[in-house]
Order: sequence, then structure tokens, then C-alpha cells
Amino acid sequence: MYQLSDYDYDLPEKQIAQIPCRDRSGSKLLHIDRKNNTLGHHHFFDLAAILQPNDLLVVNNTRVIPARLLGKKVTGGRVEVLIIDFAGGVNALENTGFFQCDCLIKASKNPKPGAVLHLDGGIKAEIIEVKQYISHVRFFGGESFLKALKRSGHIPLPPYIRREGDPDLTREDKETYQTVYSAAEGAVAAPTAGLHFTNPLIADLGARGVEIANITLHVGYGTFVPVRVEDIREHQIHSEYYSVSPGAAQKINRAKKNGRRVVAVGTTSVRTLEYLSDAGGCVAPGTGSCDLFIYPGYTFKCVDAMVTNFHLPKSTLLMLVSAFYTREKMIQAYETAINEDYRFFSYGDAMFIE
Repeated sequence: MYQLSDYDYDLPEKQIAQIPCRDRSGSKLLHIDRKNNTLGHHHFFDLAAILQPNDLLVVNNTRVIPARLLGKKVTGGRVEVLIIDFAGGVNALENTGFFQCDCLIKASKNPKPGAVLHLDGGIKAEIIEVKQYISHVRFFGGESFLKALKRSGHIPLPPYIRREGDPDLTREDKETYQTVYSAAEGAVAAPTAGLHFTNPLIADLGARGVEIANITLHVGYGTFVPVRVEDIREHQIHSEYYSVSPGAAQKINRAKKNGRRVVAVGTTSVRTLEYLSDAGGCVAPGTGSCDLFIYPGYTFKCVDAMVTNFHLPKSTLLMLVSAFYTREKMIQAYETAINEDYRFFSYGDAMFIE
């Protein structure tokens, strides 16, 4: 269960979702009952009836920023900049007056330290330092840079979603690639399990007695970084900024102490809760960096059930959900979903594991 090849599976390309379900909550929902070892086929709007009335739903309220900037080098060559540490940039802006953070640079020839970039929207930037494939970039303009970023930046969709210059879809992504409860700006990828929720569904959940707690984990580019070692235990997981308020921690701890289920929406919520949990499953409020890598053999302390999407082969996210069920049964569930024509990945269908 520690070999990378253990987490591979074949997926027909036609089942990689390129656009979201027109009605967010109308997507399919595979219900996995671990106790009875059964699979059920539903729609996401059925979740309100499947959850228990006293469940606590923990959602990640991060908001995806338009982190992809296009422009040119002084030499005239085209360049693409992807901001991967928005929170670090905001912190630098507060302390130095410059938005300065780590970025990924895509160009025919990567610019060296000192190189100046002229990006869309009148944004000017300078390469400060380069370490391996990560560039530390200073953006000029202070607060005005943030306004220019929102105006001229592009939503950084995963590489398997192809837009091929379709302006209508690109424009729609600015809303469809956000959860309806997104609030804290800073992610470069959406917590995709949350994309299925609608405001009417959330109201229905509340009417049935399901409580909701908001936490924040800014999804980083590392979520797309492939595992390159055959023994997965040697993989170094990426680190991501989290924030859990005292109010959210109080809701979570009260639920655990009262024997209620904590249902995490998305692997980002799972990682945050487990990273902060003590032996009894209670969490402490605060902010920091989460670098917890969950794979089979891990003992869950806080999370009792989870809502999640279908993940890429050989990904750390597939390893996480395999730790919550078993590797063999999770792969079997994926095979069932493929046979039942479920849609996969960020804009795809969901599963509920309890």
C-alpha cells in the first residue's frame, strides 16, 4: 500500500469534466457506507437527507485569486507568472509596501534575478531570486497592484481543464470555480468538493439541524505537483496556510465532546482538522502552515465523514481518501464510478464517505 503504482487507475478522457454541472447540486453523489461496505448512487442535493440532523459540516471558505498573469519580458519574449503564495505577498505588502512572493514563471527562457517583467494591466514586476523552479517576485504599485491583479489576472485552472481561448467559459470560470461561501482570498486552486453546494442546499441543511463551521486553508499549487517517488512515504507534501477562528474551533470541539459527527468538506478541510487535532479530536484555533501528508496507515482523530471529489491517479489526494477507507475498496469505488459514467476531477461529481 506504499507503492505509487498502488494508486493508479485508468480513466477514459471523456470522463474528465471540462465544465461544471449547470446546477451545482445536480451533480452525481456516490455514497460510500464504510460500516456496511455499500455504495449508493444519488445526486448532491440528496446530501441533506443523507446527513444526520446533528452533524457538523466543516467547510473551507478560501477564495481563488486570479493568480495567473500574462505579459512580456524586456526582450519582448512572452511570459506567464503564477502567484503561488498570495498570503505571503499580502504580509510583505503590509510590512514593506511591496507585494512580493514566490511565483512560477513560464517562458521560453526563464528570466534571471534582476529581470523586469511588464504584465497585463500595467503591472510591473522584478525577479528578486530564483531557487530551482520557484522565482521570488516583487510587484510594484503597492495597494494598486491588488486592484490591477483582480482586473487583469486569470483564474489558474488545473492543467487538465482546457479552455483553448474560449472567452465565454473563461469568464464564467471566475464564478463557477469558486464555492458559494468563499470569503478569504488566497487560494490558487478551488477546494472543489465545496463547488457542489448552493445557497438553497445550505438553507436546507440548516433547516434539518446540520451545523456549519468555516475554516480556511489556502490551496496551493503543490496540490498539482505529482508524486515522483515510488515509495510514497518518501514524498514531501506541500505546505499551505491555514486559519481556524476561536468560534470555529469551539463548534468543532463541542461536536466532538457531544459525540456528534464532524463531516469535512474536501481534503483541504480534512488535512487542516487532522493537523490541528489532539488525541481526542479537538482542535486549537490559530493560523500557520499545514504540511500533513495523510496516506494509508494514518489514524483519523477528528474527521468522522467526508465529502470529496474524484482525484487524479497517483495523487496525494487519492492516498488521503484511501487512508479513510482502504486502498483496495477505494480503487473499487472509483472503478464503479467510471462504469457508472461519473465525471471526474475539479468540475466533476462527488462522493460522501461515512
